[in-house]
Amino acid sequence: MIRKLLKMWILLRPTHWLILIALCVLTCAGYWLLWSEIRLERAFKPLSKLGESLSPDQHASSSTDDFDYEEHLVVLYNRVPKTGSTSFVNIAYDLCKLNKFHVLHINVTANMHVLSLPNQIQFVRNVSRWNEMKPALYHGHMAFLEFSKFQIAHKPIYINLVRKPLDRLVSYYYFLRFGDNYRPNLVRKKAGNKITFDECVVQKQPDCDPKNMWLQIPFFCGHAAECWEPGSSWALEQAKRNLVNEYFLVGVTEQMYEFVDLLERSLPRIFHGFREHYHNSNKSHLRVTSSKLPPSESTIKTIQKTKIWQMENDLYEFALTQFEFNKKKLMQPDNKHVQKFMYEKFGPNDCRDGDGVAEQEFGRLQWANSLPGVPVFVL
Repeated sequence: MIRKLLKMWILLRPTHWLILIALCVLTCAGYWLLWSEIRLERAFKPLSKLGESLSPDQHASSSTDDFDYEEHLVVLYNRVPKTGSTSFVNIAYDLCKLNKFHVLHINVTANMHVLSLPNQIQFVRNVSRWNEMKPALYHGHMAFLEFSKFQIAHKPIYINLVRKPLDRLVSYYYFLRFGDNYRPNLVRKKAGNKITFDECVVQKQPDCDPKNMWLQIPFFCGHAAECWEPGSSWALEQAKRNLVNEYFLVGVTEQMYEFVDLLERSLPRIFHGFREHYHNSNKSHLRVTSSKLPPSESTIKTIQKTKIWQMENDLYEFALTQFEFNKKKLMQPDNKHVQKFMYEKFGPNDCRDGDGVAEQEFGRLQWANSLPGVPVFVL
């Protein structure tokens, strides 16, 4: 039998050989394709189950759903010197252990307010990736730094305080000479210089030059070279844009308690208890510049004629307007009750009567923050 098969195999024509080989190849290819489809089906099966479990909105947000905003909260306070920042920061140091957050001081070499490019990269990476130190409040005398240009997904929340520009300059002038009651034994840069601010203005000395007021504008403007050119209109406009678009809240020194109040109501994860502590622990008067004399009317008029004062005061008034607006929106029109946010959600096929009143309402979910006076959200 085997001999007959071998004889038939030998007698096959070349055409038959080719047909037989082709059949073998097609058979093998068919088996390979079938096995590949089985493997693909097994691979996509878990993904299809995941897709069925997610709604379209969940597909879009699945990468961020697991992000815990409260526990990864980072607040960045780029403090303008002599605006009451020490009083505010010391409340944070007093309450950080109780509220379980971290306070980190940004100490730039030689008190420079602008970071070099390598330091910008390092700073942004540390703030965004140092998860062991979150939630956190970073503070330091540095200019605004835009995090989005470093491809950071979750930017810190910026806050700041501004002060009337002449008041800030006078305070800084005497601070360099006499220090303050916070560290009274520390010898300051201008110690021994007894010239008053009024005398300095009359003598046109450099320490009271209006250019020294040019600080709040560049702090809000940022790290661009133009920001640090005294009298730059571009810098002023950029500072205003950043104040509105990049800062969560900017308060004024003259209304420190209201600033603390708004922060506690808005970001209780860090600022819970700040109002009471500020009110009851004398933190509102923690640091007072020694031997400070108010400027005379003549000095005030002289300074207010300068372009630098007018621009710095423009920014201050702009910030004050925004701050008053935020305070006002916290309350209802009667100015007696905290504003509540109402959101009513209706389905795509909701029915309405002739007056446009919804007859069919889909789910209402009410949530209230544990902090008294915080708006109630109704969904």
